[in-house]
Amino acid sequence: MFRGMSAAGARRLGWLGATWTSHARGGSIAREARLRRSLALPFAPTILRDSLERRFLMALSDLRSQASRRSPEELLQHLNSFELELKFSAGIWYFSPFNSRFHDKYADEIGLLKRLEIAAGLAEHGLKGLEAHYPNEINEDNLDVWRKFTADTGIKLITVIPQLFWDKQFEWGSLSNPLKAPRDAAVERTKRAFQMNKELDTEFAIVWPGIDGYENPFGVDFVALRDRFADGLAEALDAVPGVRIAFEPKPYEPRGRILYGTTPEGVLLGHQVESRLTNAENRSLLDEGHALCCMNPEVGHVLMGFEDLAYAYSWPLSEGRLAHTHWNSQPLGNYDQDLNVGVVSPEQLEALLYTLKMYGYRGYFGIDVNPERMPVARALHNSMDALRAANDRISALDNEAILYSQANPDKTRGWLEAYLIRQRAPHADKLPPLPPLR
Repeated sequence: MFRGMSAAGARRLGWLGATWTSHARGGSIAREARLRRSLALPFAPTILRDSLERRFLMALSDLRSQASRRSPEELLQHLNSFELELKFSAGIWYFSPFNSRFHDKYADEIGLLKRLEIAAGLAEHGLKGLEAHYPNEINEDNLDVWRKFTADTGIKLITVIPQLFWDKQFEWGSLSNPLKAPRDAAVERTKRAFQMNKELDTEFAIVWPGIDGYENPFGVDFVALRDRFADGLAEALDAVPGVRIAFEPKPYEPRGRILYGTTPEGVLLGHQVESRLTNAENRSLLDEGHALCCMNPEVGHVLMGFEDLAYAYSWPLSEGRLAHTHWNSQPLGNYDQDLNVGVVSPEQLEALLYTLKMYGYRGYFGIDVNPERMPVARALHNSMDALRAANDRISALDNEAILYSQANPDKTRGWLEAYLIRQRAPHADKLPPLPPLR
């Protein structure tokens, strides 16, 4: 039995013994060689054969209700009856320590099988989904490992992310690259990742344009830069119809300025990409009101851009485009810190959760942190608990009083602030009583 795991949890890991032996036998060097060959090749023949023999259908979540406009009475009824379901997911990339420009790794690197073992042990604490990049974390060589893991643990692979930012070939960008060869490679990798999402019946495909941007703005053809990026996404979507994108903006880092770096720009990208789609299946979904180029805002990235969390997330919600959410904490501006959820500005966390509740968000809560100085399991425990605690706090609020206060600011000056102070106080009875609303 694994340390700190119940007998039931250990039984869920029965998949590990067989897969560990078979995949360790070839050694990391051999696996790396196969991976390198896969980067330059189309999908393995089995995947191509499957895609020709049958049409994979990706079950898209219906996000249209997010865009509902409610009267004050309807909103109150919704708030009193709707509860956020905290379905947690995690990125497999941070289960092993990152490289850093500034210091050595503080822990040993962890291979995929060990990472999956750790993830399986977190199922009992509420982990329900994993996220992985193609082709470095999930690829044709380890697809069977992922399939067996998800089947045996009940933890779903919710997204396969095209890795478009690391390779040397993407020095001048991926989908926006002005050079034909690397841009074509980026488009093909995106198509392959989308096909894998479809085959594995994930929820969406996160797209992060970390290497698409600029440093020196002088003479940059910004319109052409953005058009190449949107054209590339549209080409990939039409090649693999029925897949949903969850676009993740970030204002800067690693580029000095990243394309579509703020939340409203992500909404704008959605319109630009969808207007370019021509595949009949995609057009049918759009005609039914389903968004296909949606969003995955990350708390840290939003705050790096000096955006207000609740306001920023309300943009994709208002159009039924909030496919996913990434959670951590971050001071305004600064470098991307990926601190555990709730470490900085817990009041922003509460305001964002309340906004998600107002608009009926039903998606996953993806934890995206960088646990440099603690075990990844502890970081995920803390982050999930922080979200649970914050959700408990907002669920106990007087929704009618809050809505009245916001609708009548002239009659309730300072009341909401005073109310929230008392709701956050462990001994509110020691504070002066709050005057009733009139």
